Amino acid sequence: MTLLETIIVAIVEGLTEFLPVSSTGHMIIAQNLLGVDTNDAFVHAFTFIIQFGAILSVVVLYWKHFFKFNNSPAPKGSSLFGKLKHKYRFYWLLFIGVLPAVVIGLLAKKSGLLDWLLDSVEVVAIMLVVGGIFMLFCDRLFNKGSDANQITERRAFFIGLFQCISVIPGVSRSMATIVGGMTQKLTRKRAAEFSFFLAVPTMAGATLLDLLDLMKEETSWATTHNIWMLVVGCVVAFIVALLAMKWFVNFLTKYGFKAFGYYRIIVGGIIIALLLAGQSLSMVD
Repeated sequence: MTLLETIIVAIVEGLTEFLPVSSTGHMIIAQNLLGVDTNDAFVHAFTFIIQFGAILSVVVLYWKHFFKFNNSPAPKGSSLFGKLKHKYRFYWLLFIGVLPAVVIGLLAKKSGLLDWLLDSVEVVAIMLVVGGIFMLFCDRLFNKGSDANQITERRAFFIGLFQCISVIPGVSRSMATIVGGMTQKLTRKRAAEFSFFLAVPTMAGATLLDLLDLMKEETSWATTHNIWMLVVGCVVAFIVALLAMKWFVNFLTKYGFKAFGYYRIIVGGIIIALLLAGQSLSMVD
């Protein structure tokens, strides 16, 4: 990947990571438009690794949640484990929420399903449309949350189950987890913020796995150029995501999902029409 391609894809990632439009799907589309070889092992890894750059913006923006512990007294009679859960409740809920994704993600990766999905623009286009149609109605279906409702272990686990759906490019991890939170009677704002928090361990794990896979294979990819492209991609994605995240929370709280639903249907519909017409998405052919 060239420097310009890296910056463009990283900007796309930063803008879409927290929007319910599928950042992975948009990166695949962007790479195809730019003529990037999506079958390349480094490009596969790049697609996941720069997402971690965007995810780090969550830690910066919500640092009080990540570095503040519960110092209130634990319930009387609590075991040592109970006291630890009480003190580190935030991290305990993230651990419960990420468990389903660990299991499903590893199975999808080992089976080769994940790599096949990442190569498929058709899957991305179809899921953009399907998800867009769903988003036109999901506010009416699930918008019954209350500010009094808190994240519990049960709710964290169910949100984690919804996150597993996002293994399919075009679904959107953000959309899946926010909708998962709304089904558990959380407000859109609270569901969105927990979606951001859950992204940190999820994407950290995905990034680590991809780095390990790259190091196990031939190391010809580890050129100075490629390493710098990873650094540039992560930095650009981090900055853009930091700017986009707060805007998204305010927009979602006020207007809901409908605008994103229409956007997904339009983009997915255009891609499907081009593919059915036998047109290449690449702008450099």
